[in-house]
Amino acid sequence: MSLIRWNPVHEFDRWPTDFVGIQRDINRLFDNFFRTGTPVEETMATSCFAPAVDIAEQENEYVVKVELPGVAKEDVKISVESNVLTIRGEKKQEMEEKSKNFHRVERSYGSFQRSFTLPSTVKNDKIDAVFNSGVLSITMPKSEEAKPKQIEVKVR
Repeated sequence: MSLIRWNPVHEFDRWPTDFVGIQRDINRLFDNFFRTGTPVEETMATSCFAPAVDIAEQENEYVVKVELPGVAKEDVKISVESNVLTIRGEKKQEMEEKSKNFHRVERSYGSFQRSFTLPSTVKNDKIDAVFNSGVLSITMPKSEEAKPKQIEVKVR
């Protein structure tokens, strides 16, 4: 009898080609379940709206971009308290017409809230927000001590 060393990497060849997509779907199902506390089937069309967010650090500032398609500017509130940036609002559902025969409803509606802990180096009084084409861009400048500095090295 010969022994063969098992290598789990070779097992990936047998997995579905869209494993990442399957994992994303499973994560979304669990997120929906734990967010609302009701079975997933009931929440597919009416689940809480959680907008996608990108956070980037640049040399002089941090930038948060939030996708808010179909949300009115007036329905979004931004606050900073104890170094926590909170974005809250509501995506309102359009009035349902009785004459329409819907075959599928996938768009999410409802209230949302996203909170992010800010570094202590953010100038809270200089935060700026711009809402354009369904994207909310929040710019948070860094304080001077947080900006990178170059120090010249002298050779002797």
